[in-house]
Amino acid sequence: MHTQRLFGVDFSSAPSKRKPIWVAEGEAALSGVRLQALYPLTDWTGFEAWLRRPGPWLAGLDLPLGLPRAFVDAQGWGPTLPDLAHALRQRGRRTRREWQALIDTWGNARPAGQRLVHRRCDTALPGGARSTSPLQTRYVPVGFMLFEGLPRVLDAGVTLLGQHAADPARLALEAYPGWLAQQAIGRRSYKNTDDAERRAARADLLAALRRDGGGLGLAMNWPEDLHTLMLDDPSGDPLDAAMCLLQAAWAAGRPDWGLPADLDPVEGWIAGAE
Repeated sequence: MHTQRLFGVDFSSAPSKRKPIWVAEGEAALSGVRLQALYPLTDWTGFEAWLRRPGPWLAGLDLPLGLPRAFVDAQGWGPTLPDLAHALRQRGRRTRREWQALIDTWGNARPAGQRLVHRRCDTALPGGARSTSPLQTRYVPVGFMLFEGLPRVLDAGVTLLGQHAADPARLALEAYPGWLAQQAIGRRSYKNTDDAERRAARADLLAALRRDGGGLGLAMNWPEDLHTLMLDDPSGDPLDAAMCLLQAAWAAGRPDWGLPADLDPVEGWIAGAE
């Protein structure tokens, strides 16, 4: 593997004690991956300090690290990821509502069905999985995750693999636990409600991760207290962070981090997309 210190981050666009950003920390092991710690970050100060943690490390971040090229070109924002982040700060960073209004204005001028366009990687996930467009600011507020997360990651000097070179010891790429969960247990819901059915789904998902990383070919192991945390937390967020760690580990073992040669740095790529 390229690196042994690994992280997975389940991101929140408004971190708090009730809905923190969860970080999974671990390392490569002979048998696959060992999850060593799970901890919450309850505010932006904590997240920004974590991003500046000295390397070497590789993190899988569950937030969109790019926007559809069609949208970026229509705004005239330039060809690079820092151009995009600068534009977010200048034109949308003042308030979330302004960012949402900018997306809505562009989308409402387009034909029905083409208002929330996707990136290439959003529709290239294994098993027919599909991630939400990073222009979506309602229902699943992925657009706000990008709005809050991407500028902070770049401000911290983290290298985004295939997109933007900065600190060579602190590396990150985009992860998406939803496709890995679907690969492991199908379309069963495992989060947001603490009923017997979803708890059973979490138990089966944990068993799949322990067996072969949910199909990634990397068995994951962990101490009993972390097993209890991932099983008992109905939000599923600590479990999602662990799956982001697995995707980072998978990328670390691939040539060129498993990224395509023709990756668009403005759109980015999801670890494991085909």
